[in-house]
Amino acid sequence: MSIQVESLTKVYGQQQAVDHISFSAAQGVLGFLGPNGAGKSTTMKILTCFIPQTSGKATVCGFDVEKQPLEVKRRIGYLPESNPLYLDMYVKESLAFIAAIHQMKNPQSRIADIIEQTGLGPEQRKKIGQLSKGYRQRVGIAQAILHNPEVLILDEPTSGLDPNQLIGIRQLILDLGKSKTVVLSTHIMQEVEAVCNQVVIISKGKIVANDTFMGLKEKNKGASLENIFIKLTN
Repeated sequence: MSIQVESLTKVYGQQQAVDHISFSAAQGVLGFLGPNGAGKSTTMKILTCFIPQTSGKATVCGFDVEKQPLEVKRRIGYLPESNPLYLDMYVKESLAFIAAIHQMKNPQSRIADIIEQTGLGPEQRKKIGQLSKGYRQRVGIAQAILHNPEVLILDEPTSGLDPNQLIGIRQLILDLGKSKTVVLSTHIMQEVEAVCNQVVIISKGKIVANDTFMGLKEKNKGASLENIFIKLTN
């Protein structure tokens, strides 16, 4: 398993944001669902070594997020919900900047491959500030996968996109899931149905479902994922 989470807990003051959760993820796309404030982003920030857990254990590709954070970061790509980008940089310039951070040797061919993979070719000579939101999301994903990580964590990557942009990003996520472990946080249920082979639902810091999409439907008498989500999180 690329990701192993065991009894993971995070407490902020008096608030238990994540409450002894356990799950694992292998190659493919895992849909990580939950209402706002359920603990999704906190869990992802722990997995990416942005914040420490209070207790429990999490490993990425066999490396402990608390004891071996540099090894974890080498193997993980992260697109946060805010998608922080340098808007005055050109697309290719921003990817070269990220390549330098990763100390990649001879990165130009890799940058060219990633531009083609993410469909950024027509926009590669523009400043990021000139791009539509859909293309900005593609730049964020390009930066996250540039160093060819084994694990990719995407927090609301399609939020605010129009239907055409959404289809393009969705296909990109599907393609990435063929060779990587992708954790996808989203509120769009059709997206989960289209791309995810595993679904984890978290509510009030606890996991309330962990199954395949078809397994969830069978356990809930063929109900839609939206109805299953509402039932489990209310």
